[in-house]
Amino acid sequence: MTLGRYIKSIAIMSFATVTISCSNDMVTVSYDEYEPAFRNPMKGLREFFAPGIDPVRDEYPYPYGTMTKEYMQWNMIEDSPEDGVDKIIAYSNHRWAGVEDINMKVIPRVYLVWVEPWHGGKPKNPDNPDDLNGWHWPQGIPPETGPYKQIPNSVGAYVEEKDKATPITGGYFDPSFPERVTKLVEKLGEAWDNDPRVAYVEMGIIGEWGEHHDPDLSTYWPPHDEPEHVAGRTWIPGMEKVLGDAFSKAFKNKKVMVRYAYEFKDYEFGIYWDSWSQPEEIVRGYEEMKKLGDRWKTQPIGGEITWNWGSLAKFRSFEETLADDETMDYILWQIRDLHCNHLGGITWADFTDPEFMKDAAVVQKAMGYRFVLGDISYSRNVAAGGRLNVSFDVVNTGSSPFYYDWPVEIALLDAQTHEKVWGHVCEDVQISQWMPGDDWSRETKAYTSPAPVNNISEKIVIDKNLPDGKYILAIGILDPAGMKPSVRFANENYFEGGYHPVGYIGVGDTEIGSPEIPEDLFFDIQSDKTLSYTLE
Repeated sequence: MTLGRYIKSIAIMSFATVTISCSNDMVTVSYDEYEPAFRNPMKGLREFFAPGIDPVRDEYPYPYGTMTKEYMQWNMIEDSPEDGVDKIIAYSNHRWAGVEDINMKVIPRVYLVWVEPWHGGKPKNPDNPDDLNGWHWPQGIPPETGPYKQIPNSVGAYVEEKDKATPITGGYFDPSFPERVTKLVEKLGEAWDNDPRVAYVEMGIIGEWGEHHDPDLSTYWPPHDEPEHVAGRTWIPGMEKVLGDAFSKAFKNKKVMVRYAYEFKDYEFGIYWDSWSQPEEIVRGYEEMKKLGDRWKTQPIGGEITWNWGSLAKFRSFEETLADDETMDYILWQIRDLHCNHLGGITWADFTDPEFMKDAAVVQKAMGYRFVLGDISYSRNVAAGGRLNVSFDVVNTGSSPFYYDWPVEIALLDAQTHEKVWGHVCEDVQISQWMPGDDWSRETKAYTSPAPVNNISEKIVIDKNLPDGKYILAIGILDPAGMKPSVRFANENYFEGGYHPVGYIGVGDTEIGSPEIPEDLFFDIQSDKTLSYTLE
C-alpha cells in the first residue's frame, strides 16, 4: 500500500458534512468545520467564584468555561513555617473538589492581601473560613504597619507630608519575607507542578489581589497612591529577582504567569493582564505586551476584562460590555493581536440570555487554540499485525497555541458501541507547535500571516491479536491524566466522549463497503458534558 493525499478515485460521495474519495487501498475524508464556539480545555472564558460567597450556578460548568481562577490565601495553605506540602495539597483538595469530574482546570494564585485597609478593604468574615477578604499573613510575618491613610469617601490613599519618608514595616518588608516566600514557592512547586488539575500558575503573592501593585515590584511604572516611588513603601527592592528565581526553579512543567509585561524581563513567564480592553491601559498593558514579541508562542497570555472601572465603567455587566459593537471590536482586536488564551470577568454573567450567548460565542471562538482537521487519509483495510497508514492535516484558526504537548491518539472503535478497542499514541506529534496565524489586521479582521497547515503522517503496526471485523478509525487528543479524550477538533464528525470518527476500516478479511459514517451518528460537541480526567 502507498500513502498519498491525491489518489485515483473509484467512488466519490459528497454530503452536507463530508467528502470521501476511495481507492482499492486508501480512503481520504474531508469533514466540514464545526462553526459554533464550544468548550475546550485550557482556553476561552475563565471563571471565578469567591468560595462561600458566590453561589455556583446549577448549569456549572459554564457553556464555555473549562478553567476557573482560585485565589489561595497564604495562611490557609501554609501558616507555620513548619507546615509541609501536605497542607497545600489538603487545602487544594478542599477548594478544588470535583473539578476533574467536569473536565475543569484550575489557575491558582496565592495572595496575602485582598484590599488594604487604607483602600477600604474589609476584614475576613470569621464565619467563612475560606473568605478571601482581609489580610492573610502567616505566622512569623508581622502584618504591615505604615503611614497610609484612606482618602475620605474614596478608595484612594495618601501619606501626610511629615511621613513622606516613612517606610512600611512588617509584611512584605519584613526581613524574613524573602526567605519565607522562597520556601513557600518551593512547596507550591512540589504540590502543583504535577497536579493534573492545574492549568497555569499565576505568580501573585505581592500586592492587592496578588496583582503586583501596592506595593510594586519595580519602579518602571509610577505608584498608585503617590507621585514618586519610595523604596520600602511603594516598591520592594530585590523582590522581582527573588520571585523570578523561585518560580523558575519550582515550576518545570506548569506555565507561570505574571501581572505586568514590563517586569521579569529576565524570565520566560506568561502574562495575566487584568485590565483587557481598557483604553487607559493601552500603554501599560497592550503596548508592553507587544514588546514581548513571540513570547505568546510558548507562554500563555490571559487575564480578565474588568468592566467596573475606567472607560468600561459605563457598562453595568459583562453582557453590556460585549453588546456594545465598538467595545466588542476593541476586545476582539486585542485578543487576536496579543494571541490571548483566556479571559475572566464572566462570573455573574447571565448565560440564559440568548443575545449574550451569541456575543460570548464570538469571544470564546477567538480566544486560544481552535484545531480544524483537514484531509484525512487512511488504509482502507489492514491485517492484524499489519501496517496502518494514516495522514491528516490540522490548522489552528484560533489565537494561541495549546501550551502542553498532550498526546494524539489514532484509535479503532467498535463499529456498534463506539467504544475504543485499540489505540496508538503518535510519538513525535507536538500539538504545542500547531500555531495560529500572526500579525492581525484590524481592517480585514484576519491574520496577514495565515496559520500554517500541519501534516501528520503515521505508519502504525496494528495489534496482531486484534480480531477481524469492521471498525471505526478515530482521532483524539488525550489528557495525560487518565489518557482519555479531552481536546476536541472543530469538526462536525464527533462522538460523545471525545473521539472524532473518520470512517469505517476493515481488519483482516473484512470488507467495509462504504467507509462513510452516517452523519446521524454524530454528536454535537457543545452538548457533550461527559468528558473528565483522572486525579492521581
